[in-house]
Amino acid sequence: MKAIIPVAGAGTKLRPHTYTQPKALIPLAGKTILSINVDQLHEAGINEFIFIVGYLGEKIQDYINSKYPQLTCHFIYQNIRKGTAHAVDLSKKLVGDDEVFIALGDTICEYNIKEVLASPYSMLGVKKVDDPRDFGVAEINEDCVITKVVEKPSIPKSNMALVGLYKIKDSKLLFDCLSTIITKGIKSHDEFNLTDALECMIEGGATFKSFKVENWFDCGKKESLLESNSILLEKFGGSIAEPNNFENSIFIPPVSIAEGCDIKNSIIGPHVAMGENTIVHSSIIKASIIGSFSKLYDVVLDDSLIGNDTEVIGETRSLNIGDNTEIDLG
Repeated sequence: MKAIIPVAGAGTKLRPHTYTQPKALIPLAGKTILSINVDQLHEAGINEFIFIVGYLGEKIQDYINSKYPQLTCHFIYQNIRKGTAHAVDLSKKLVGDDEVFIALGDTICEYNIKEVLASPYSMLGVKKVDDPRDFGVAEINEDCVITKVVEKPSIPKSNMALVGLYKIKDSKLLFDCLSTIITKGIKSHDEFNLTDALECMIEGGATFKSFKVENWFDCGKKESLLESNSILLEKFGGSIAEPNNFENSIFIPPVSIAEGCDIKNSIIGPHVAMGENTIVHSSIIKASIIGSFSKLYDVVLDDSLIGNDTEVIGETRSLNIGDNTEIDLG
């Protein structure tokens, strides 16, 4: 089985970070969004990956080749983003007749992946949501068979959202349907969408069963990314790498501190993920993601997302305050 991971999106909701960093490489709980996905699939036995890249795609290629030399990896450039169906269609020659597992590059989910891969059926990951109008939606019968899928319906007939995980057994039918919707110009919300190709497969007789994911982490916006970082740090416990230079500092777990950091006279945590070779002096940081090679001096940060190679300098104050005084330094 081959894995297809589309990561060509520009990640506009995470700007300014995604001007210089692909969304899939945004740090999260000591890893990256992309590495969490690749690790999941590789641990389940998949060793061949097809990455559909575009914007800043060379950074993804360099990252994967450096971090996963043991894997067989292919990179296809989607120079013009026309949707997920178009992205997957580009991999046709590499897939051949093999089964495929498609995982959208900005999706992080917890589920029994080995059970899904072992199923004799094609499988689609789903999660119950309060408002399904912003998602692909699956209509499911009592036998967990998916009878219909619709992309972002205005009047949903189900609250089971597609989470971006697809195991496809009949890849020939998949690519036939991809070709059909692209040739006929069938679009949803001005894009060639994978959901429409899946519906074509269902209409052509393919059987899809649903599997429910335990957790679905949203990494699309700053607020939800920081929340996901906190949840994953709580789950995995964080780590502090060596070597580091720490002096007169307090760490409140869970935190993830990469190697080479210089932290002095500071309080770090909880829920802080910090990249390598970062300098933090005389600062308080909690519930934040700090990129690599950044420099922070005399700052108090909460719910913050700081990119790589960034310098933030606050100001120190000397106070002589008497009784019954209230001062707001905000």
